Amino acid sequence: MSSTAAQVVRLLTVNGGTLAVAESLTGGLVAAEITAVPGASRVFRGSVTAYATDLKHRLLGVDDALLAARGAVDPQVAADMAAGVRRALGADWGIATTGVAGPDPQDGQEVGTVFVAVHGPSGTGSGSLADGKVERLRLNGGRAEIRMESVRSVLALLLRELADEQTGNERAQDTERNGGF
Repeated sequence: MSSTAAQVVRLLTVNGGTLAVAESLTGGLVAAEITAVPGASRVFRGSVTAYATDLKHRLLGVDDALLAARGAVDPQVAADMAAGVRRALGADWGIATTGVAGPDPQDGQEVGTVFVAVHGPSGTGSGSLADGKVERLRLNGGRAEIRMESVRSVLALLLRELADEQTGNERAQDTERNGGF
């Protein structure tokens, strides 16, 4: 269990939020990291490991035309996966991983090309990049290292978004307490 996963579970618990995970190259490692945290059952709704490209469409609602045109390793695909798993599993937050862990390139993308995404309650739910955050990673190392760094990166991205939301909520409460000034 990572300290980042523990912090994610803590912030979600404090804020009454829930989480769903969509994974491709990480194959369930993100969900395993979260569920290793005691108390994760209060916030973790579930996960979809959509390793095959057609499952990204069928289970997560990623547009077929997008997948055909750009392949599965794409920032918009990552955004759509995060929004899709959030919608499918009824969670406040959705996160996603898609990329190339190797040993060979895929969809014209080099080994180590990874996209991680988060889609939260402030998004409109359409899955466009504007509704969430997507980060492109260029990772080095072997297959296992690329997969584990992808897990760390998506959890760190979610943690930053949760912390930003927490800070925003605290500012709004301070403003309310101080008469709107």
